[in-house]
Order: sequence, then structure tokens, then C-alpha cells
Amino acid sequence: VQLQASGGGLVQAGGSLRLSCAASGSSFSTYALAWFRQAPGKVRVFVAAITGSGDNTNYPDSVRGRFTISRDNAKNTVYLQMNSLKPEDTAVYYCAASRNGYYYGALTRSYDYWGQGTQVTVSS
Repeated sequence: VQLQASGGGLVQAGGSLRLSCAASGSSFSTYALAWFRQAPGKVRVFVAAITGSGDNTNYPDSVRGRFTISRDNAKNTVYLQMNSLKPEDTAVYYCAASRNGYYYGALTRSYDYWGQGTQVTVSS
């Protein structure tokens, strides 16, 4: 599966953005999906995950209550709605897919496919 992320940009603190990640290929609903982010000079970290059915989601404390992951299996697309953005949310955001549709964890090694990343910059 190939993943194409979009929707990044520059936003002021307190603002919102919605990222999208479109997937090519078949059997989209069998893949678990996730978002990670990587700030300059830092490691890639987990942001959100959703199972293939969409029934389960997972977030770290740093974004819980502000970010929402969702998916539209008819459109082969996963979304990340980001509200109340903070300067520390600035990073390149990556979408990822796991062949294990039941997985919704935070381990990068559990995801088999990665998109190219989209830049999110939050100004103070």
C-alpha cells in the first residue's frame, strides 16, 4: 500500500488543522493506521492510531483530548483532526499502516508502510 499525506501548513497557536492520508491499493479496511511526528533533531514519536474497523483508537497523553484520528474506508483515507494546537506540536507528520488490522499501538516497528510526511508549523 502507498500512503500520501497532506494538509499540513502554518497555523497560530490555538488553531486547528486537519491532516489527510490517502492510501492506494486494495483491502484498506484490513490495515490499522497511525500518525507519528518528528521534530527537528528528535526521534519520531507516536501521535494516534486506529484499528482497521475504526472501533479502537489510541493517543498519547500529549495529544489526547486535542487530536482525533478517524478513517473513511470507502475513501481509503485516514484523518487527523488537530485542535488547540501548540508550538510544541510543530513537526513533520507521517501516516503509517500496519498489516495487522487489530493493532493500535505506538511501536514504529509494528507499522509496515509509511507516507512521505507533511509539515505542521505552529507559531506562538
